[in-house]
Amino acid sequence: MTNPFLAPSPLPFGYPDFGAIREEHYLPAFTAGMAEQRAEVAAIADNPEPPTFENTIVAMERSGETLRRVSAVFFALVASTSTPKLREIEAEVAPQLAAHNDAIRLDPKLFARIDDLFQRRDELGLDEEELRLLERYHRDGVRAGARLAPEQQERLRELNAEISKLTTEFNSRLLAEANDSAVHVTDAAQLDGLSADAIAAAEKAAADRGLDGYLITLVLPTEQPVLASLTDRELRARVHQAALSRGLRGNEHDTREIVRRLAALRAERAALLGYPHHAAWVVEPFTAESVENIDAMLGKLAPVAAANARAEAEELSAAAGHPITAADRAFHAEQVRRERFAVDTDALRPYFELERVLHEGVFRAAGLLYGVTFAERDDLPRYHPDQRIFDVADEDGPLGLYVLDPYARASKRGGAWMNSFVTQSHLRGTRPVVLNTLNIPKPPDGEPTLLTLDNVRTLFHEFGHALHGLFSDVRFPTFAGTAVPRDFVEFPSQVNEMWLDHPAVLPHYAVHHETGEPLPAEIVEKLAAARRFGEGFATTEYLAAALLDQAWHRLGPDEVVEDVERFEEAAIAAAGLAVPTAPPRYRSTYFQHVFGGGYSAAYYSYIWSEVLDADTVEWFGERAGDLRAAGEEFRRKLLARGGAVDPMAAYRAFRGRDPQIEPLLVRRGLLA
Repeated sequence: MTNPFLAPSPLPFGYPDFGAIREEHYLPAFTAGMAEQRAEVAAIADNPEPPTFENTIVAMERSGETLRRVSAVFFALVASTSTPKLREIEAEVAPQLAAHNDAIRLDPKLFARIDDLFQRRDELGLDEEELRLLERYHRDGVRAGARLAPEQQERLRELNAEISKLTTEFNSRLLAEANDSAVHVTDAAQLDGLSADAIAAAEKAAADRGLDGYLITLVLPTEQPVLASLTDRELRARVHQAALSRGLRGNEHDTREIVRRLAALRAERAALLGYPHHAAWVVEPFTAESVENIDAMLGKLAPVAAANARAEAEELSAAAGHPITAADRAFHAEQVRRERFAVDTDALRPYFELERVLHEGVFRAAGLLYGVTFAERDDLPRYHPDQRIFDVADEDGPLGLYVLDPYARASKRGGAWMNSFVTQSHLRGTRPVVLNTLNIPKPPDGEPTLLTLDNVRTLFHEFGHALHGLFSDVRFPTFAGTAVPRDFVEFPSQVNEMWLDHPAVLPHYAVHHETGEPLPAEIVEKLAAARRFGEGFATTEYLAAALLDQAWHRLGPDEVVEDVERFEEAAIAAAGLAVPTAPPRYRSTYFQHVFGGGYSAAYYSYIWSEVLDADTVEWFGERAGDLRAAGEEFRRKLLARGGAVDPMAAYRAFRGRDPQIEPLLVRRGLLA
């Protein structure tokens, strides 16, 4: 049987041939891909010719095509359609890939050629993107340990392998724990407050697992969406406790030891590389540049946010007639929101039908701003029946493909994200194929998919990442699309959220799915007025998670954490964020971003990027008279450039100045 990963896909834009891909193809493809790239790198390192940019750096950019193809598909699917076999393969290949990457980055002959070019970089006549790529290869080599002694490099390899293995295990346990922690309800009366379609989705979730009654599945963050609607206080407490307890129950899915071990290994690796802690190593190439700069921002926000969260809790307790708990907060916040602003967010769901939100909201906004069009196609194979595929084009012709996988399922990890099956590169002659994965509850067959306001916001957000990938216009694959510093990557996605309630977009998609009536104008106005309500909570839960992440990753190699829960409690208290009604958005044991993903010591990135986002929203507001021209400028100066330019230099060129924090403070209710 021919392995489809061993040659470029014959399908449009290099879209993966899911009709031919089988689970048994992955391991052989990984093995062949790693061997292929090792041979390519050896040929570069052993080249008897003096190093040139073309025979060393460009040659490296061309290497690893097979590995790139199989990795892009495999890691997208293991997150969205996981199976026991895929998880088994992931556990096997993760340390192999870590060792493979180390072998390249720590190859002394290869680094010698890179270093030679770096030392002569001013003599090579390189253009801006070429020079940046050379500097990137050199910086990454140094940061990866290329200058360490052989015995230190050997220990580094061991550390990287174990970190990779444990990260994979964390994700595997978290998926199993999330499924195991779903709340089973047999008494329909307990579901009072949920909409009919939400109850139907819970009934379907139970049936899918062979259970009677209803199943409330958990999303990744601590606060669960159903808490805003459930009138049954006991059930709210059950759901909240189930969310809080993930990874802490002492069963086979417990993640505490993995968290402790990962923090310790990362601390040891940082020390080996010459850094005081993991956070210092992580932030060095980011736009924040130092942990001191992170502290300056988060320290400015934390006390005001916590004070606002406490005041909100007192207000909600007064409205409820009793002291509220964290499990109660969302419900009573919703009640106050309804009374004060006459906005019932649950009652908004009939106005947010997925199909219309997608076409008349998300796609329409992209058309208004960037002149792009979307045409669904059904001629390409799918990895799951829920998946949808769209051709994307602009005035100049085809751009690539957009793939959407909207619905939650037991095989999909929580949250929402963007992947690329193919990245854009003029060097490789490739156009992007990008994927958005969400976790919207799937209604019964024949029923419409009605979204919450948060679902709508998530879709706009993730589509912002997709646009970043689709609009990429760079030569080298290293710089393609979202390949920018972690604390910059959320900026385009957050900016795209602004079109959710923009007057040029909202009226077109916020239409009742049965009556065709538009969302009343007075509700739109009230939504705008209610926007800052609850920002104390939202900012506090986020900052608590961000500072918890920093606490774990500022441990030195000799600092040992004995008790995960006590460490977590102390870290949040030290940050001044111990607000009982606002627990951290993620506790350590289900903090997938930092213990199972790529955000270790970088969860601060969301609010760091939001400074740029809020500042950019003001910029668009100043150009409301010609959104198409404004969109084109934003696309050309920022979205298209990927990692090919310094992101903050690109921002200054776009904005004409440094970003200002005041718009963010106003948005979050932290400044009058």
